Amino acid sequence: MATGNSELPKLHPIVGFKLGTTSAGIKTAGRPDLVIMEVSENSSVAALFTKNAFCAAPVTVCKQRLSRCRPRYLVTNTGNANAGTGEQGLLDATLTCSNLAALAGVDIDTILPFSTGVIGEPLPMDRLLAGLPGAFANLRESGWAQAAEGILTTDTRTKGSSVQFGDDTPITITGIAKGSGMIKPNMATMLAYIATDAAVDDELLHRALTLATEKSFNRITVDSDTSTNDSVVLIATGASGVSIDEISFDNFVEHLTKVFTDLAQAIIRDGEGATKFVSVVIDGAASQAEALQVAYTIAESPLVKTALSASDPNWGRILAAIGRSGLKDLDVNEVQLLLNSVLIADHGARASTYSEDAGKAAMEPEDIEIRVRLNRGSISETVWTTDLTNEYVRINAEYRT
Repeated sequence: MATGNSELPKLHPIVGFKLGTTSAGIKTAGRPDLVIMEVSENSSVAALFTKNAFCAAPVTVCKQRLSRCRPRYLVTNTGNANAGTGEQGLLDATLTCSNLAALAGVDIDTILPFSTGVIGEPLPMDRLLAGLPGAFANLRESGWAQAAEGILTTDTRTKGSSVQFGDDTPITITGIAKGSGMIKPNMATMLAYIATDAAVDDELLHRALTLATEKSFNRITVDSDTSTNDSVVLIATGASGVSIDEISFDNFVEHLTKVFTDLAQAIIRDGEGATKFVSVVIDGAASQAEALQVAYTIAESPLVKTALSASDPNWGRILAAIGRSGLKDLDVNEVQLLLNSVLIADHGARASTYSEDAGKAAMEPEDIEIRVRLNRGSISETVWTTDLTNEYVRINAEYRT
């Protein structure tokens, strides 16, 4: 199950960034599951990671190495998260990097490892290490589509976005992501890799990454669960010769955020068992924090999400979620609720113009907008989520079987 267009858009290559994919049989024989990415020398690299205290071994290793040197290679395995694996997990992540470093002829500290999949099981190191030469041999700048497939787990489709902008010498930004369940990012999504041929110094690149992530990957939730492995990486090779400075920064961030948002929304459209793509829009909040507080309370309510699954305009559940979101001094008589532009509730009760037929019609489409007008300020925020279906339960009940 998924919503919207499943076709992977054209992904423009980034000069100075190569991707190689192979099948190592880590969980399923014959399925692409091992990806190596090569970063040209002197590229800038910025990354954000999960805030889950039980972060995976590769997250720990990445954080340590990013503080020491500029990465040259990224290696990602699917089928196994290498999380909850203790000291052995750290040793396995290090051994993976050591083997790739020997293969590429670089220092081990320039290798960043990433993993995704089942938590609490040791990596099948014999298969993973045996797959490295094949992925390395496949490195090419045009390898985006194959890599997009190679990083998937329970996803049903690949996820990518690419933009080009600028008049004289265009700048290219291309990215891929994976994620379908265990999605409520806290600083990142499940896994996302974005590269640009612009030249961006380390400070500006990290600032751009933070701003773009905040408006995209940090605005999505499938099931309110933050993964142990969430990582988003942004690489700037500088190959275009166009430098981003304080003057051009805002324009760069605007296009970067477009790519990030495309990827974040693609994750929601492919949410486990999803049949609805839901935008929860909060208008008239007194602050960003309270807007997001209300939005996430609605987006993560099992009662709201199951009603969405049934296309049932059970607006009382939404009002209840707003009421329990914890807003101080909320005047319920000021609140208005709309479903796909149909005014459902007004002045704390059912709107005089509302009919059940209009509500049912508003809930039928695949894309649903829940809009709440708090009328207590000027701040607006949007969170994207899915419905909650029997299929979601089946996928996660059978995840290890």
